[in-house]
Amino acid sequence: MGLEIKVPPVGESITEVVLSRWVKNDGDFVEMDEIIAELESDKATFELTAEKAGTLKTVASEGDTLPIGAVVCSIEEGGAAAPAKEAAKAEAPVVADKVATPVAEKTGDSYASGTPSPAAGKILAEKGIDASAVKGTGVDGRITKEDALKSENAKSGSPKVEAAKVAAPVAAVAGSRGERREKMSPLRKTVAKRLVTVKNETAMLTTFNEVNMKPIMDLRAKYKDQFKEKFGVGLGFMSFFTKAVCEAAKDFPAVNARIEGEEVVYNDFVDVSIAVSAPKGLVVPIIRNAESMSLAQIEKTVIELATKARDSKLTIEEMTGGTFTITNGGVFGSMMSTPIINAPQSAILGMHNIIERPIAENKEVVIRPMMYIALSYDHRIIDGRESVGFLVRVKQLLEDPARLLLGV
Repeated sequence: MGLEIKVPPVGESITEVVLSRWVKNDGDFVEMDEIIAELESDKATFELTAEKAGTLKTVASEGDTLPIGAVVCSIEEGGAAAPAKEAAKAEAPVVADKVATPVAEKTGDSYASGTPSPAAGKILAEKGIDASAVKGTGVDGRITKEDALKSENAKSGSPKVEAAKVAAPVAAVAGSRGERREKMSPLRKTVAKRLVTVKNETAMLTTFNEVNMKPIMDLRAKYKDQFKEKFGVGLGFMSFFTKAVCEAAKDFPAVNARIEGEEVVYNDFVDVSIAVSAPKGLVVPIIRNAESMSLAQIEKTVIELATKARDSKLTIEEMTGGTFTITNGGVFGSMMSTPIINAPQSAILGMHNIIERPIAENKEVVIRPMMYIALSYDHRIIDGRESVGFLVRVKQLLEDPARLLLGV
């Protein structure tokens, strides 16, 4: 009897997921605990594993939105002998001009003659080749991946076909007014919804200042080699900004607070959310208790979280919570922006590009590496005095980094 594999609970606030990719194909034999699919929620990507060994029978398709508890597939008993049977066929002598079909391409007698395998079908679709024009060499005439690849070669060797294929793109490109539609990912839909909610439900304002980055850049240049040798990580800007935020929050606790109903919740710790651009959208993993960390500990945590974000390996716990957010648009060349608050937090600090500009220093014009910084805040809880004072405090700490180490 088959075992149904259902969408597991992946978080208290998550009610549905999207089947983003099948790792194994319908009819494949899978081992127990083997990864068979990837599920994507509005917060993270999860792996679905086989709960027993057997033959995979898919129920849902890639791109389907599934509620928690919905059946994704089933695992049928048996099927282990099928790969061995196909392997025996693959090892048997074949006639000239034919290639032994790999085991993964053959799934038995359920396919009619001329039906492409999933891999072959994808290749034929990408190359614009009709499956009916390809002769299959697999079981019962099934079109294999090798057949699809060979058909590509045959197409390129035919002058008439080649001429037709070359002419079509030229006609399409000239004055093309084509458009395409893509379904929004769960992450993108959630980000869109939350950003609109923040704009509508908070009294958001932004205040700006500028920071002379020369002291930090000189400090990094002087100690970067020793720092890397001792701690195994580079000394970046994010650790300085994180420490500056933590110190400034001590003097202006409302910036690190949040509103719950008719109460203001103040935190005696600082969990800093770091905005990271991931392949599937913006995510904000959290540096827990950043106020108690050293520069090296912050740098290691930032690298670890950023790597997980880019590999879509962040867990729900690593993105849940946070009391203050830092976003760095400068890595993309942004000179100035007004970042949107990461609700339910009350403030977000925006870093920007570092540009050498002339400034007045001791009544002289000098060239310094300058960065604009922006603090967007919820005016319901943070007054102008506190927002400006917080940003000025951050500026002072960054322009005199010794204060970060001494805590003064």
